[in-house]
Amino acid sequence: MAPSEPTGGSPHPYIPATEADRARMLERVGVADVDALFADLPAAVLDPTIHLPPALAEPELVELLAERAAANAVAGRPDFLGAGAYRHSIPAVVAHLTARSEFVTAYTPYQPEISQGTLQSAFEYQSVVCELSGLDVSNTGLYDGASATAEACLLASRVTKRSAVALLEPIHPGTADVVGTYARGAGLRVDVLQTPEAVRADHACLVVQQPDFLGAIVDLEPIAEGLHADGVLLVAVADPFALGMLRAPGDAGADIVTGEGRDLAGPPQSGGPSLGLFAGRSTFLRQMPGRIVGRTRELHAPPGGGEPRTGYVLTLQAREQFIRRERATSNVSTAQSLIALAFTITLQALGPRGLREAAELSYQRAHDAARRIAALDGFETPERGPWFSEFLVRGPMPAAELAAALRARGIGPGFDVSDRPEPEARQALLFSVTEATPEAHTDALVEALAEIGGAA
Repeated sequence: MAPSEPTGGSPHPYIPATEADRARMLERVGVADVDALFADLPAAVLDPTIHLPPALAEPELVELLAERAAANAVAGRPDFLGAGAYRHSIPAVVAHLTARSEFVTAYTPYQPEISQGTLQSAFEYQSVVCELSGLDVSNTGLYDGASATAEACLLASRVTKRSAVALLEPIHPGTADVVGTYARGAGLRVDVLQTPEAVRADHACLVVQQPDFLGAIVDLEPIAEGLHADGVLLVAVADPFALGMLRAPGDAGADIVTGEGRDLAGPPQSGGPSLGLFAGRSTFLRQMPGRIVGRTRELHAPPGGGEPRTGYVLTLQAREQFIRRERATSNVSTAQSLIALAFTITLQALGPRGLREAAELSYQRAHDAARRIAALDGFETPERGPWFSEFLVRGPMPAAELAAALRARGIGPGFDVSDRPEPEARQALLFSVTEATPEAHTDALVEALAEIGGAA
């Protein structure tokens, strides 16, 4: 039969539902026709007018794309934007190894007998995350740090049987938004707190960012002690790079650790792809979302002799949506395996000592930049206690004007946080300096700010 011929009464060979099938489905959901399913949507959204230019030949398209690409900011310009996405020095071996054809997939394999290499790399990733977090068990990665944090809140609610979660300010607003979206679907209340002492008895967990959104280092241990006295879990949203220098959150009492791993896999990529880190205590193992890879050994030596072989498998799959559906732990399906692999190679290439040295260099360069800026007339760098590599800068003009003045001089400014409630953030920009920030870029920033201050 030719591919274009209808089969089984369907109008198209690749659309299996027949008219009779559709009629039965519409009757089951109680609507007269397909249009009725979308009656609540505004017409402008349902069928928008799309103005597309005429089609281009391939050479014309390539020329247009090159023209658009040239309009982007010049690569290598001084840029101090952070606020959740950071540039780090990624070892060259990462791009070399991840480019191998067997790794170029984001899919976690179901058939362990033909997927041992991929499963082993996922197991190594889990081991790295456990070491960084100071916790017992990790999954193979989630979509991003924000969704991993939201999943942590859902896990805390299931474990504690409580109907509310709390977020401690200052926390990344994107993370707070995603937690709120997940919580609405689960029927959970989300409270945003200014101090950990405001936690209530019906809170399942308190989410604390480490370092926090404005760059300050948080002392997690006293927070954890206070929470645990009331049966509340501590969820730490940790920067894995900063953990090269800071104490592992699990060692400080955190019950669940989440974070964004993308920045240790490669440069920021217009918002993705990302990698959500997730680790927890072993008592939460059966409640954890996502894939978990386990390692085992054969009971007997192979027929040809030698030691029993090691094998890797997806484990505890009864928690997952493709088996339990509505009773599943979560509906997360695909792990970010390629990004997790790059993350793992970076940390293995650096090792514990190399990661610590890189984190310390980031710390030193950021503090040096802050000292130089604070010494300029009209500028200050408000502090909220010890901080890692992001700092606030307030100048002689509103934050938006200061940012525009820096852009006009070819420098990417920090993130505008002037609308935040913290007094330190009033009319301030949040600057990020890492180990990958050349000293020449810091020099250019200080010179530009001195010029801006002199002209104000």
